[in-house]
Amino acid sequence: MGAGRFGRLAAKRLPVRYPQASLIIVDRDAARLENLQGTPPAEKVEQDALAFLESLEPTKDLWIVPAIPVHVAWQWILCRLQRIGSAHPLPVPVELDHHVPHPLRTPTGTLYASFADFRCPDNCPEPDKICTFTGKPRQGILHQHLARLSAPGHRIHVLRSRQMAPGVGGYTLDQMQEILRAVKAHPGAHILATSCSCHAVLDGLAWYGKGVSIQESGPPAMEDSRASK
Repeated sequence: MGAGRFGRLAAKRLPVRYPQASLIIVDRDAARLENLQGTPPAEKVEQDALAFLESLEPTKDLWIVPAIPVHVAWQWILCRLQRIGSAHPLPVPVELDHHVPHPLRTPTGTLYASFADFRCPDNCPEPDKICTFTGKPRQGILHQHLARLSAPGHRIHVLRSRQMAPGVGGYTLDQMQEILRAVKAHPGAHILATSCSCHAVLDGLAWYGKGVSIQESGPPAMEDSRASK
């Protein structure tokens, strides 16, 4: 998803790792798609990436590589919930800032976390024990750390982004659907984190229930519990 700098890197590196895979590159900017010279053959789709994702049906071995400045999984889940009931964005509780490495918060309430306080090389292979850049032992595995967190009144779901090629991470549509089912089953406040071993983005949402309008439901019922993926 996306034909910018990181989308181009993915388009070059994924066919090397997975020569038999079919690659689809989606970007709403035709010029970016045209500038993909030097990349292996791939189907190119000129469309909003999130709209394209909405149109996909789950199939075996379908992987998503987000390379756009949007929290793709969170946006997809929010849109799916809004189709069948009432849901809206929530800011991530500020208390979590003190429990994640190098927190960076946006005005809309999105929280970024990273074990790195430097720019990582774009070809990092995400080794298990040693940081590629510093050569020192890892401080931790971020998606595991986030799965252990709790936030009063919220359920936390962690979508793990897996290394597919150096500097290229992705996850499956099945992973997103599993979290969607977990959210649908529990009206209330939820936090979705998409995370690899080093970096993460977290966003919140309120889910009021299937077939319920916000006007009818009032504030969502909060549960002091957690869930992880």
